[in-house]
Amino acid sequence: MTSSTTTGNTLPTSILSEQPWLRAVALLVAGAMQTLTFSPFNWWWLGPLSIALILLCCLPLAPKKLFRSGWLVGLGLFGTGASWVYISISEHGNTSVPLAIVLTIIFVAGLALFHGLAFWAWGKLAKDSAVRRLLLFPAVWILADWVRGWLLTGFPWLYLGTAHVDGPLGGFAPVVGVHGVTFWVLATGVAMIACWWLARNTRFTSAAIVAVVALLPWITGPAASGANWTTLDEEPTTFASMQGNIPQQIKWDPDFLRDQIVAYLDLTEDHWNTDLILWPETAIPIPQDQAGKVIDRIGEELGDNSTLITGIPWYGFSDRIEDFTFHNSIMAIGNGDGIYHKQKLVPFGEYVPLQQWLRGLIGFFDLPMSSFSRGPSNQAPLDANGTNIMPFICYEVAYPDFVATNARDSGLLLTISNDGWFGDSIGPLQHLQIARMRALETGRYMLRGTNNGVTAIIDHKGQLRETIPQFERAVLTGEVHAAEGSTPYMQSGSWPVLTLAAILIVFVRERVIPRN
Repeated sequence: MTSSTTTGNTLPTSILSEQPWLRAVALLVAGAMQTLTFSPFNWWWLGPLSIALILLCCLPLAPKKLFRSGWLVGLGLFGTGASWVYISISEHGNTSVPLAIVLTIIFVAGLALFHGLAFWAWGKLAKDSAVRRLLLFPAVWILADWVRGWLLTGFPWLYLGTAHVDGPLGGFAPVVGVHGVTFWVLATGVAMIACWWLARNTRFTSAAIVAVVALLPWITGPAASGANWTTLDEEPTTFASMQGNIPQQIKWDPDFLRDQIVAYLDLTEDHWNTDLILWPETAIPIPQDQAGKVIDRIGEELGDNSTLITGIPWYGFSDRIEDFTFHNSIMAIGNGDGIYHKQKLVPFGEYVPLQQWLRGLIGFFDLPMSSFSRGPSNQAPLDANGTNIMPFICYEVAYPDFVATNARDSGLLLTISNDGWFGDSIGPLQHLQIARMRALETGRYMLRGTNNGVTAIIDHKGQLRETIPQFERAVLTGEVHAAEGSTPYMQSGSWPVLTLAAILIVFVRERVIPRN
C-alpha cells in the first residue's frame, strides 16, 4: 500500500482513497469480510482488518462521498450476510424468481442506508480533522448499530461483536454486551490506521503506545472469560427438545396438521418423564382455543414432575386493548404454568406494515400466519417445576438489551424458532451464534428448540453443549443448570457504551484539535 506523506492533522491518503473504482471494490470487499467473521466461517480476526481497510479508503473523503462509501460497505455486508432472505421470499413467499431478486436487492440496499447515513454523519461531525475522524469512527458506528436495532422494528443482526462468542474479546460480553465488544473491534481497526499514520510521521513512541492500548483487551479477554458472574444450581434439570423437521411447504396445510402433531407426540414417546421438554415454534399449528384435545393428551402423558413447553398460536380476548387478538405464543403444560406472547414481530412474516395497501399485491404480502399482534411488554417468565424460564420466540433473541432486561428474573433462557424459512443457508447458523451471545451476556443456559435446526443446549459461557444435525427428525437430550445472580450487562444494558459514544462525539467535536 502506498501513501502520501502526512503531517500534523492533515488527512492521510492512500491509493485506495484516490482511485474511485478501486475504492468501491475495496469497500464492498471490506463489508463482505465482516460476514466472514460470523458463523459458519468464524474468522473473527477479519473484523479489525475490515475496519482498517474501510478507513484507508474513507479517511480523506468529503461527507457526500462518505455516504456512498458507507452504503457500499453496507452492500458488501448485507449482500453477503443477509441475502438468505431471498429463500423465504422466493421459495416460501409465492413470488417469482425475478421479483424475489428485486425484493432482496431492495432489502439489502435499504439496510445499507444505515451505514451510508452513519458515514455521512461521521464526516459532518469530524469535518477535516484526521484525529477527530479516527476518534469518532467507533462512536458513530456503535450508535448507527443501535439505531438499526430498533428503528422500524429493527434488524439487530451482524453486529461485529457477535463473532467474539468464539473470539478473545468474548470475556467482556457479560460486562459490556455485544455493542461494547463491537466498540473494541472498531477501536482496534482505528488503532491500526493510527499506528500506520504515526509511524509515517516518525512518531514511533506514540505509535507503540497506541498499539499496546489497542492490544491489551485482546490479551486480557481470554482471562476475563474465566469470571463467573452467576451461580449455577448444582442439581441438574433433565432436558429434551424435539426437532420435527416439518417442511415449510406443508406447515400450515390443513391436510397435514394432524400428521405434524402426531410426529411430535411420537418423538416425545420415550421422554414424557424428562424434567423439561421443548417443542419448537408453532409445533402445534392450530390456535390454543382449538387445541384442547392435544393439550389434554400432552397433560395425560407427562410425568408428575415434567413440564412441556411448546410454540402455539394463541387467539383470545385481550383486556389490554379490549378486543380479540392473535399471537405467536409459547405455553407451559404439565408441572408448570404460563403463556408468553411474542413481542418482536418480523415484518411481512408475522405482520404486514401498511397492510391496507400491500395485502393482495403479491403472494409475499399474504404469507400464512402474517396477522399476529404484538404481545404486551413486561410479561412474566414461564414456570417449570419451580424454575423461572424466560422464553424468546425466533427473532426476539437477536435483541441484546431486550433479552438482558427480560432475563433478570429467570434461571434459564429458552428460544424456539422455525428457521425452515431460510433453507440450507448461513442464516440459521448466524441465528444460533446470536443465541450463544445472549447466553454469554446473561450468564445463563440458553435452550434452543427449532423445527429443522439448529436445536441446541448452550451453556452460561455461550458454548454449545449438545446439538443435533440440521434437516433431520431427531431428539436432543441433556442436562441444564438454572442460574442465580446477574451479570453487569443485565443490570446496565448497552447504556454505558452508548453514553460513552455520545460523550466522545460531543467532547471530540468541540475540544480535540480544531480544523486547520
